[in-house]
Amino acid sequence: MPTLSWRQHTLIQALLSRGPHKETDFKSLFFKVTSKSAANQQSMFNEYLRKINEELAYVQFELRACRNQYDGKVYYGVVNNVSDEQSKLGTKYSVPQIAFYKGVIEAIVQDVASLGCISTIDALNIRLENQFLAGTDSQSQGGSVQIPAAFRNFSMSQKEKTLEELVKDQWLSLTDGKIGLGVRSFLDLRSWFRSNEVPPCEVCNEAAVKAELCQNEGCNVRIHQYCLRMKFSQHKAEKVCPGCGTEWHYNITKAEVVDEEDDASAPDESQQPGEPLMRKRRRTCGATDADTPLTRNRQRTRGGNDSDTVKPGSSQSTRVTRGSARLRSAS
Repeated sequence: MPTLSWRQHTLIQALLSRGPHKETDFKSLFFKVTSKSAANQQSMFNEYLRKINEELAYVQFELRACRNQYDGKVYYGVVNNVSDEQSKLGTKYSVPQIAFYKGVIEAIVQDVASLGCISTIDALNIRLENQFLAGTDSQSQGGSVQIPAAFRNFSMSQKEKTLEELVKDQWLSLTDGKIGLGVRSFLDLRSWFRSNEVPPCEVCNEAAVKAELCQNEGCNVRIHQYCLRMKFSQHKAEKVCPGCGTEWHYNITKAEVVDEEDDASAPDESQQPGEPLMRKRRRTCGATDADTPLTRNRQRTRGGNDSDTVKPGSSQSTRVTRGSARLRSAS
């Protein structure tokens, strides 16, 4: 088995220790360690990543790219492709915290309007009992289900703390009091999106967590904002829905046309193996133990009374918003 060079080790270590990198930052690091100029080196960059992934495959890891659906930027990160019981032992998050994270991401992707976010109040009001029951087969057996104490006693303050940790670790994002998916979730949840039938973007076929919907209520087409920019920035492109032909109101600015030219060389992370996604406007995501990335991550945390409900304007809602904003600005 060929060994990786110190340069390739440096790239891997940077992603593992510092988390996902923006494409510009990751390529800047690549050019520094290889002592190459940035001009005409895309093939060399791709070859480096190919060799890295050949070696990482032996330990079921992968260096992959994804697009953050909130800012449209490409990010690189290392993900764990295994979701067995042994891999769960390496996570920093407790079982109730993982269940809380599942509840948050399900609430986000089930949004019919595809806004890609929920309020911090809605996030704090997610009940862990529902997550436990959704993953328990006992429901179908007609018997009573005993909710573990760790789920029943997961307090509001523990939820606040968990949200802060998830934002800090880039599993979630916080913008203007709204909770969305973090770049790590976009990197790790690709297979989860497919298995839970999250509606795809009509252009790139990736999950449309944050997207624009066709204005025809009878049409299920949704498209990422950056995919719309790419599709409609072409001068002769007809601005209509590719599904039903309804006029799509979208104005292209000169700045977007320039940005699109800059993004032309970005990797197309949609070109991944997988079966076509089912297009549905509504769906229910199952809460299974197998497939969220927190059960596969290898880092550090803490762990809970769902009896309280957060009201708008409460001190608990304000605390998590301000605390998470401080974490986000410091990171």
